[in-house]
Amino acid sequence: MKTEFKFSNLLGTVYCKGNLLFTPDGTCLLSPVGNRITAFDLINNKSYTLPFSHRRNTVHLALNPRGNLLLSVDDDGRAILTNFPRRLALHHFSFKAPISALAFSPSGRHFAVGIGRLIEVWHTPSTPDVSTEEGLEFAPFVRHRVYAGHYDTVQSVEWSSDSRFFLSAAKDLTARIWSLDPEEDFVPTTLAGHREGVLGAWFSCSQEEIYTVSQDGAVFQWNYTQKPTMNGEIDMIEDDEAPSQWRIVQRHYFMQNNAKVKCAAFHPESNLLVAGFSNGLFGLYELPEFNMIHTLSISQNDIDFVTMNKSGEWLAFGASKLGQLLVWEWQSESYILKQQGHFDSMNALVYSPDGQRIITTADDGKIKVWDTQSGFCIVTFTDHSSGVTACEFAKRGNVLFTSSLDGSVRAWDLIRYRNFRTFTAPTRLSFSSVAVDPSGEVVCAGSLDSFDIHVWSVQTGQLLDQLSGHEGPVASLAFAPSGDTIISGSWDHTVRIWSIFGRTQTSEPIQLQADVLHVAFRPDSKQVAVSTLDGQLTFWSVSEASQEAGVDGRRDVSGGRKISDRRTAANVARTKFFNCIAYSTDGTCVIAGGNSKYICLYDVQSGTLIKKFTVSVNLSLDGTQEFLNSRNLTEAGPRGLIDSHGQASDLEDRIARTDRTLPGATRGDLSARKTRPEVRVPAVAFSPTGRAFCAASTEGLLVYSLDNALQFDPFDLDLDITPASTIAAVHSKDYLLALVIAFRLNERPLIRRVYESIPVPDVSLVVKHLPTVYLARLFRFVAQATDESPHLEFNLRWIEALLSAHGPYLKDNAASIGSELRTVQKAVAKIQAELARLADDNVYALDYLLAQPVSSSAKEVNGDGGRQLRLMVDGNGAEEENADEGMEDEWTGLGDEDEGAVG
Repeated sequence: MKTEFKFSNLLGTVYCKGNLLFTPDGTCLLSPVGNRITAFDLINNKSYTLPFSHRRNTVHLALNPRGNLLLSVDDDGRAILTNFPRRLALHHFSFKAPISALAFSPSGRHFAVGIGRLIEVWHTPSTPDVSTEEGLEFAPFVRHRVYAGHYDTVQSVEWSSDSRFFLSAAKDLTARIWSLDPEEDFVPTTLAGHREGVLGAWFSCSQEEIYTVSQDGAVFQWNYTQKPTMNGEIDMIEDDEAPSQWRIVQRHYFMQNNAKVKCAAFHPESNLLVAGFSNGLFGLYELPEFNMIHTLSISQNDIDFVTMNKSGEWLAFGASKLGQLLVWEWQSESYILKQQGHFDSMNALVYSPDGQRIITTADDGKIKVWDTQSGFCIVTFTDHSSGVTACEFAKRGNVLFTSSLDGSVRAWDLIRYRNFRTFTAPTRLSFSSVAVDPSGEVVCAGSLDSFDIHVWSVQTGQLLDQLSGHEGPVASLAFAPSGDTIISGSWDHTVRIWSIFGRTQTSEPIQLQADVLHVAFRPDSKQVAVSTLDGQLTFWSVSEASQEAGVDGRRDVSGGRKISDRRTAANVARTKFFNCIAYSTDGTCVIAGGNSKYICLYDVQSGTLIKKFTVSVNLSLDGTQEFLNSRNLTEAGPRGLIDSHGQASDLEDRIARTDRTLPGATRGDLSARKTRPEVRVPAVAFSPTGRAFCAASTEGLLVYSLDNALQFDPFDLDLDITPASTIAAVHSKDYLLALVIAFRLNERPLIRRVYESIPVPDVSLVVKHLPTVYLARLFRFVAQATDESPHLEFNLRWIEALLSAHGPYLKDNAASIGSELRTVQKAVAKIQAELARLADDNVYALDYLLAQPVSSSAKEVNGDGGRQLRLMVDGNGAEEENADEGMEDEWTGLGDEDEGAVG
């Protein structure tokens, strides 16, 4: 089994905090997710996560106008400069303090950073039109100038279109105008008049007006004019006597019933202003008349950030409390993107049998279905009234079963997306585990309240039996893939094997040394893996009830120290066991995760640790550090637990941290919880294809895959194997040689060119004589081509030829090539589903057309009712015939010719 898994995507979380950012073409949205950055392709309906990560949560993003340089900054002011198209981190840099604003100039030569009360302007690294004499080649980040003048934190920075000036808005109730370089007759100007902190200031498209927005909902329009008289007219006097200044010419107010403005954005080309409020509403206004275009409620909490794309058609909103992300097209009043992650910790996950979907459950009572190809949540179930603890698929993959703390087990139809069956116990219980018979006839659930296992019939919903035998809460259940037995693990230190379809439902107990936390069946149903509280992984034979292997995982999984721990990471007991385990698709490896930052991959036969995966290095989470810095341990306790914001003078700053007391108060709200999230892995699962696995973590759903797209893996090269020789072999119609050479070079564009150049009649001959060493590569390529290219029948012919020519080899080597076969099966299943949907749509369209009434003139033209459809499809409808009598004879003639031809 291949073990080179790399992080590929982050699902389950779409927005945490910070600013959203559109790419210059306006088709891609960047969102900070924890200490990572996720990109949502709004045209192709896909999402991906950039491979690098910060040391703390990302809060500020900025792209240069060309869209090739991405600058991201975290909570501590540490920045990463990235080549965005290639997803490569270029430079790391640390600012002196946390930043509050970030913006690139329209020219792309500079970027401005707000650091506290100061504004710093820096040269953009690798700017091609700057001479290397300034040293930019050797020092990527060079500061241009520092601007001081504000008395409180700078909240936003906006540039003029010519990059000569920029505006800054701050909490000191003012906005200021600055020049990038000293300008003749220019003096930095202060725009004062607001009664609360200014959220944003923008130039108009002509740069003759300035608009400022404050937290209290005031919008001011500033013009560069002379002082008006009492009647509003400007005196025609000399400039020396009354010089022109920036003055307020219009005042507007949002009037949102005591709701504060949390964010705002302005689009100069279309003069559109959008504002998000603390009550979850947003408003769209047209300036300078301040005409309201839209007002819509999109969230139950504060809207933290809003932005607009370059054309001004799409508005993006982010609400951090519930993790909501929304893209709204205001002209058509439709959603382009509407996503929300779990706002509580995830408990369980499962792959669908075809590997195209991942189901996640969480303490918020929601069940979310994520598409593995696009990375989007396609449906959310909210019927459970409490936390959902476990989920399991039936073998066919159309029915999902979930257990919850609300005392119910529910069955979900994933075709119609509805809850069609609910199972309950005679007494009120909180179910913690669920298992489903592969045939989908029987569902079992275990509880921490009762020691019995409840068994229901899926068809009738009736309780069939209660399996008694455990003397402690049932922690985990698992059905054998063969469907004849079920195993249960309990806190009474036993694992029991049940034969529920037998005449006597007796169980065979397996005694262990500690509480059982999780059990898992091997895909061949012959072995079971058990994780216990003492950190041991044991592997047992189902038929013999004897132990076959064991692993001591305490040292492997242990890691991470909370800031409040008195003990070191090596001595903390809470991290020294595995909460979840899962077999690989071939059964040779097992993956395990626990309450630490590590995921461990073990080889079952030898019991050795193959690889350790670090879930997160985010210092904003507890448990990611092995050693604590002694300077953060003060007399009052750990520095991270001391509330430094409770003394803030602004009520909004205290409310953001659930402290509504007066500044200086010694006792606050005792019910307010001030906890730090802790890194842990509550669930792991392998993809049915074997090419990926996913892990539910504190930050979201992490997906690791065998990504071979970006690495060069040559195979049996010599001097004669070149792209030119490959093309020459194609021209000489030596297709087998060309395909082998292309696979040796392993360049995907070259392989695809050769692949599509082979004629269909020669496909079976090429496949028949292809060396078996290239079969896995060819299967993988054909599966990917089936998913990407439009040549539907051509790809299916290749798959048919491969399976026909190498059937015996595939049967004998199922373990080594099984993942590739599952990938092909997944691609074929997707084609089948798309064709079935298309056929259904065509049937409905034809039924609709056949049901349309036909006028008397059309009946005369087509006496046969079966030809009425052709008349309508060809555009010869009754409306067109009645609309133009001159054309009627011509259409009638065409109808006669067709009728004669048919006769």
